[in-house]
Amino acid sequence: MNSIQASIITIGDELLIGQVIDTNSAYIAQVLNKIGVAVKNRIAVGDDKTAIIEALETASKKSNIIIMTGGLGPTADDITKPLLNEYFGGELVIHQPTLDHITDLFVNKHKRPMIERNRKQAEVPNVCEVLFNETGTAPGMLFKKEGVYYFSLPGVPHEMRFLTDKYVIPTIASAFKAPTILHRTLLTAGLGESFLAEMIADFENALPTNIKLAYLPNFGMVRLRLTATGDNEKLLEISINEQFAQLKLAVSDYLVTDVDDNMEVVVGKLLKEKNQTVATAESCTGGYIGHLLSKHAGSSQFYTGGIISYDNRIKTEFLDVPAPILQTVGAVSQEAVEQMAKSVRESMKTDFAVSVSGIMGPSGQTDEKPLGMVWIGVASKEKVVSKVFYLRFDRLRNIEVTANQAINLLRLLIINKI
Repeated sequence: MNSIQASIITIGDELLIGQVIDTNSAYIAQVLNKIGVAVKNRIAVGDDKTAIIEALETASKKSNIIIMTGGLGPTADDITKPLLNEYFGGELVIHQPTLDHITDLFVNKHKRPMIERNRKQAEVPNVCEVLFNETGTAPGMLFKKEGVYYFSLPGVPHEMRFLTDKYVIPTIASAFKAPTILHRTLLTAGLGESFLAEMIADFENALPTNIKLAYLPNFGMVRLRLTATGDNEKLLEISINEQFAQLKLAVSDYLVTDVDDNMEVVVGKLLKEKNQTVATAESCTGGYIGHLLSKHAGSSQFYTGGIISYDNRIKTEFLDVPAPILQTVGAVSQEAVEQMAKSVRESMKTDFAVSVSGIMGPSGQTDEKPLGMVWIGVASKEKVVSKVFYLRFDRLRNIEVTANQAINLLRLLIINKI
């Protein structure tokens, strides 16, 4: 192997049956990419000795870095540690710092007895380098064989991230000379991926060979990411910044932000900069817009709250939507969402408001109002604007897309683009 390549092996039956979503691989791949290490493959295996050994054999032929997560707990199905002990020809011994740490956790902090099952978590193969786990009871381990580095980490996400950041990445950066990888990302809205690609085809075709463009569509938006690879970081930064400036100019009519932020973060920054506030009135999204606006620290500076109005009675009594509107054009209408936005803004005394009403599915449609039809309204003190969308996804996806489109419509109102 001439380049530095990594394999990620995730262990656990729960991953194979879909009971637990594997977020560990994504995190590991992201942090490896930042230090110039390419992920060659990702393998998921169950709690099966033969399958794990086969995965190790396969990965070691393709990669010089192997990172495993899972199977280090105290129960019978956690077989990774004894397997690795056998695989590397070691002997299980007590790692005293880990035993002291586990004892302190159980006896002193949680006032619980220390049982043998917990004590055995302090056992490690005597042929590994122990990665001390301050955030849990299972230590990480590093084995080295024929130039290949094997890291074994707990499957608990926050423990895996801690050990990856503290030990894995610094160890790899010190042991291997990786090329520099730089990324620049922007977010666009209002134009689909294929149309965007057509619009910037000349730019993409003229890119230097060491700079690649990636299209990352999601929630009705498209991220564009430039990735540059090289050995001279200073020259690489100049080159990617020049290309990124050209890319921003090429998509300027659809540009949301030139940093890798989500839509709600962009809007939150706008509102905080202007010292302005927003409220929400949600029917079909069930509070998801409010969740997005309030999920980041500091959101109380701009998000005051919202009303979830699934029942038409709530729309009438709390959002002043006249009963005749609901009886004639219905809740999924321009008239309804505009009144919802206007009313919630006035009642909560905010600068802006967002409202939504639609048919998320999988039922509820009519001939006049098909599945996925959504009205979105936004309001300021000066005006109320609404727009209809026709979505084509399942219920949860429709909710996510609606929320992001609603926040984008709010952004356009804040910056006076509608």
